[in-house]
Amino acid sequence: MEDKLLQTPEQENVPKRQVSPAHPRKFGVTRKLRDRRDFKEDENPEEKTRRHKELELKPLYRELLYTIAHKMGKPSSTEVFTDSQLQEYVKEAFNMTDAEHDSLKDKVQSAEPPVYCLMATVKEGKEILGKDVTGFSDPYCMLTILEDEQQHRTRLSKAKPCKSVVKDATSHDKIYETDIKKQTLNPIWNQTFILEFEEIDGANFHLEMWDKDEDVSLSQKLEDIKSNFNSLKRMIKDAKKEKGTDDFLGCIVLKLQDLHCTEDNWYNLEPRTDTYPDRGKCHLNLKFIHKQRDGTLSAGRSAYVNYCGILQQCIQAYISKTQSSAPWKGELCGEAQTLLEFYATQNNLSPFLQDLAKWVTYSKLYQSLELDSSMLLQQLTSIEYHWHQQQLPYQQKQELGDSLHGFLQYGLCLVAKYRDIFPPTPSATPKLHTLLRILVQICKTQAFQKLNPAQFELHDEVIDVIQKGTQEWFTIQKGLHQPMTKDLSEIVVGLSRLITKVQEDIKHNKDVWNRVFVSVVQLDVFTVIYQRLDSLLAKEVKETLSLMDKNMEQLLANSLFPIYLSLQAIHKDKAFLQKRGILELTNFHEGFRDALPYWLNQAFSKTQDRVERAVQVDQLVPLQAGSVPIKHSSSAVDLVACVQPICQLWEQLSWPDPEEAFMLMVKLTEDVCRIVINYCRILKERVKVLSKDSDHGSAINMLCVVVNDLEHLRSVLTRLPTQLNWAGLRDRTQNVIGKGQFHNTLPSQVEQAQSFLSREIRSALDTLGKKLNTDIETHVRNMSTRRRIPSKSTEDAAAPLMRFLEQELHYMNEYLVQENFNSLLTPLWNNSLKILEHVASQHRQQEGLMVFCQRLLYTLQCLEQCFHAEGNGLPLKSLHSDEYKILKAHLTDNSLSSLELVQKFHERKIREQNVYSGEKYGAVTLLTSYRRSDQRLRVEVLNAVNLVPLDSNGFSDPFVQLCLEPHHIFPKVEVRCTQFKSCDLNPLFDEAFEFLVSLDQCLSQGACLLVTVLDHDTLRSDDFEGEAFLGLKGIPGVGGAREGDGLSSRPDSPPAQIRLPLMHPKPNEDSILSLLESRKGEREAQAFVKKRRHREKQSQEGVGEK
Repeated sequence: MEDKLLQTPEQENVPKRQVSPAHPRKFGVTRKLRDRRDFKEDENPEEKTRRHKELELKPLYRELLYTIAHKMGKPSSTEVFTDSQLQEYVKEAFNMTDAEHDSLKDKVQSAEPPVYCLMATVKEGKEILGKDVTGFSDPYCMLTILEDEQQHRTRLSKAKPCKSVVKDATSHDKIYETDIKKQTLNPIWNQTFILEFEEIDGANFHLEMWDKDEDVSLSQKLEDIKSNFNSLKRMIKDAKKEKGTDDFLGCIVLKLQDLHCTEDNWYNLEPRTDTYPDRGKCHLNLKFIHKQRDGTLSAGRSAYVNYCGILQQCIQAYISKTQSSAPWKGELCGEAQTLLEFYATQNNLSPFLQDLAKWVTYSKLYQSLELDSSMLLQQLTSIEYHWHQQQLPYQQKQELGDSLHGFLQYGLCLVAKYRDIFPPTPSATPKLHTLLRILVQICKTQAFQKLNPAQFELHDEVIDVIQKGTQEWFTIQKGLHQPMTKDLSEIVVGLSRLITKVQEDIKHNKDVWNRVFVSVVQLDVFTVIYQRLDSLLAKEVKETLSLMDKNMEQLLANSLFPIYLSLQAIHKDKAFLQKRGILELTNFHEGFRDALPYWLNQAFSKTQDRVERAVQVDQLVPLQAGSVPIKHSSSAVDLVACVQPICQLWEQLSWPDPEEAFMLMVKLTEDVCRIVINYCRILKERVKVLSKDSDHGSAINMLCVVVNDLEHLRSVLTRLPTQLNWAGLRDRTQNVIGKGQFHNTLPSQVEQAQSFLSREIRSALDTLGKKLNTDIETHVRNMSTRRRIPSKSTEDAAAPLMRFLEQELHYMNEYLVQENFNSLLTPLWNNSLKILEHVASQHRQQEGLMVFCQRLLYTLQCLEQCFHAEGNGLPLKSLHSDEYKILKAHLTDNSLSSLELVQKFHERKIREQNVYSGEKYGAVTLLTSYRRSDQRLRVEVLNAVNLVPLDSNGFSDPFVQLCLEPHHIFPKVEVRCTQFKSCDLNPLFDEAFEFLVSLDQCLSQGACLLVTVLDHDTLRSDDFEGEAFLGLKGIPGVGGAREGDGLSSRPDSPPAQIRLPLMHPKPNEDSILSLLESRKGEREAQAFVKKRRHREKQSQEGVGEK
């Protein structure tokens, strides 16, 4: 086929898609492109246009006018066009003038008309009638075309209706018969017949299907009857008809003028009478074609070549008319589709040839126009389908092979330039995806494999063109960024720009293009280009850095830093490689060793300058007040921001060598600590400058802000190991740096800086706390003067101290951050405890001691609330220290009256009894209850066990003494005793006693039953066996409520049995007794102390230890 068949001179001058020539392909067979008819190079454009129209367009124009004049059938589209509309479209599409149109039309009208034909293909039938005794038929079909006159003559010649029409309607030579298919109801023929006719109007296509009957012997029919009596009726009917007469199975009658130019349908077989209306179906393919078409119209060129030319001209006309920027998706106007369908049908062009023409046309258009490449995939799929169904002529085979080969070359050329042609955009990458699919599909097609028999691996070819394309791309980029002079700084800038371009290209390949190549060609293009660029870039970097030897300076080192970061980012992308190997950029950092000290010095100097400027503008006021206050000043925030780049420098460098990385970390940590310490120095100088002309309150405010700033820095240093990832560095260096060396170097640097900050913070807090401690002590001492004790209440006496603390602590809390405020509160609290303890111990006089201790206790409670501040101050755990507990117990006891102390003593004894375990001195068993109805406490002494022998005979004469304590609560209750049991260490008493006591008495603090077991002696005083304290609140009937609560009407509780271990008091260990003993002027207290001291003398506790 001629490639320039429909190429106008204007098209020839339009530049095609800009691509470089394809690389020489490694095909096994080099296909020779056929000769092209090229116009003479020296012809002028007007002559070229004239010759193109005469030689190319007008023959096609005549063919289309001829097609319109002799069109048959309806087009497949729903839109119907008249002959004048089709002619008008052709004139416009081919740029013909009216005169040219009329001249060409006259030639067409004078041309020989074609022979009209209907090409009918009888494919198959299904579910036809079974006319034979076997239930099957031997079907065949008769086909013909009858015009109105023949049909009318046939009807007149018949005296009565007859099933047969085709046989008697026309001559035998115009009737076509299919083969006979034996014994089937679903025959398959696939036979094609060409039926000629003169006029389409009034002509009908007839098809009759018959069952072929042959002569059968009588014995055979009798045998059939024996084998199948159900066929008897059919046998009788068959016997009546004439011998050798075929059975009618059905017919199909179609008007030619109702048919489309191509039909492929199933048609129902119709009966001629009412019998058996359902006669099955027949599958027909019908097509209107021309025979003996005038060959002079297109100078003898084949119909396929003309079809290709018409298709190209229709596409060109459509694109020129629409002028859309969107890719062409194969759409054509209705007139063009109708004309192409008529021409292909009339010339009996197979679907294979039509699809081949579209592929050739579309593949050429793809090289010059924006074309939707999915159309090429569709045509390849159609060609592959037809390849297995139909044979192509030799010439078309050659053309198909050349087209596939040429497009593959062109496609690989585009793949080599994919960076420029298919940029990483959402609109371009799908086009690359489709192109690769087309190339894969071409290599998979049987046509390509048959027509290009040499071994061809698309995967290897794509790798080859990508590597060469990458080399070309890198060379172009290197040339674009080549400096005009040999100045080192310009060379470095050029290299930096080149590396940036390479970095962008690697990113695009990894994120965008690689997915396309992997999904279609199963090629990891990222690995291919990365390895290639790694080699090219390593060579370029090495050559550039070699120029820096002995010429390194600060500015040059600064310009090298972006290059280092870019190379590092590129090297990190090696993690995405599918195939690992030796990369030339692996040790790229070695070339930057000379620049490293300059980078560190630049970071330190820049940070130091920023810190100094930040302090110079700092007014030492809190940054923000309100609900979320920021209590440090602006310079502390700026310092953190200034130090952060040093930490970022560590992350950016990511120095690969572990030993050198450790030394680098030491240097960075040292720089951060130096900056922090220097910040403290210049901040103190700033305080001195600002506090010269300020009042005392403002100076204190600035001092608070400075403390907050230092505390903020301390927290920054605490986070430094995490920010610099010391743990990761330790893992990397464990094989080259000892654990001791690591921890003795880095942590010590931070600890020294933190110690310096802590000393500065403590110094400032001490200054703030000295005045507060002095004022607190003054207020406390004022409460202890004799003249003020009787004059004011406890609350009034402590009010001045609390007002002072509330004011000062509120002030400090407002200006100090929580950490510093807590640091101030802790020594203040401890000093306050010491002051209270010191003042309380100095009050030696007994007179007024209780009132004074009550004031001190109240003051302690107020201080606790003040320092705790509802959870916003010191935690309770910190407040309740051992010193606090001792002081509180001392003040609490001294604040109580003697009777309250006695009650507290018994409360303590009850608790001691409850937790006492073991029966070292024996035990006593009681049965106790309280009847609310008559207010009687019933105690039944059951027995005692395991008593200590106190007599010389190894036994004792025990009895139990019951006494309700404290005495001032039960003044009228007498002591009760059981009978003594002689010589018995496990006596059984079974004696009951009742005490008349009220419920309120039983519920009083310290109310208890004192159970004392004694050894009866006749001549001496009774010996002490042991004692036990039973709290009355735990006795059934007592606990629950007081009198008057409406519970006296309830039934009495059943008695409860309890076993009480006997105890001995420890001599001189009770603080309450010591305190009561000091109150010499209270006789009741002294009597109680005397009684308990006597009991301690009888106690055996501590006897064995002395």
